[in-house]
Amino acid sequence: QVQLVESGGGLVQPGGSLRLSCAASGSIIFSIYAMNWYRQAPGERRDLVGYITSGGIRNYASSVKGRFTISRDNAKNTVYLQMNSLKPEDTAVYYCNTRVGKGDYWGRGTQVTVSS
Repeated sequence: QVQLVESGGGLVQPGGSLRLSCAASGSIIFSIYAMNWYRQAPGERRDLVGYITSGGIRNYASSVKGRFTISRDNAKNTVYLQMNSLKPEDTAVYYCNTRVGKGDYWGRGTQVTVSS
């Protein structure tokens, strides 16, 4: 089993920044797995925000490219999502995800609200 716990969400004004964290624990050699960030706005599907591979290759959705940055600290089994220049349309629950073997693991999510 793998446990993922997100933190760092909150209320921020447009143009502001937040850094989300996702701590992994359990049966995972964290450093060898890609880590993904998703988000889901009310009434919408869950969409991929971006990911980082074990080798540090990153890819982002076009809607966040240039504003969001994913990083990882393998010593802490933690992946981060730095979000800058936030917009109201970034409001969503943000989820951490990884796939280990046949398992598809998700955290419970952290709410990000961008509003003045």
